[in-house]
Amino acid sequence: MSTAHAVSEALTVLADIKITPRNPPEMDKFVNLVNYLAWFVSLAGIAAVIYGGGKFGWERFHGGAVESPKIILGALFGGIVATSAGPIMNAVVTGGG
Repeated sequence: MSTAHAVSEALTVLADIKITPRNPPEMDKFVNLVNYLAWFVSLAGIAAVIYGGGKFGWERFHGGAVESPKIILGALFGGIVATSAGPIMNAVVTGGG
């Protein structure tokens, strides 16, 4: 028996195996924890944008060094990464479909 034939038969056997994913026990508590964490990340991002906006006004009013755009851009970029993490991982795990 050739190697190619053996690999072909092994792939045929593996293709017949049906896998049905299930959540582990107590997974709902972990998902709830992740949802709370996502909520806190969103809240922190909103607070950072508000703080950066206030700091920007303060810096413009007093003529100091303008560092607040970095805070705002950092908060916005962090928010994009945080909100995209779920869909990106879902696409990776499910194969993009």
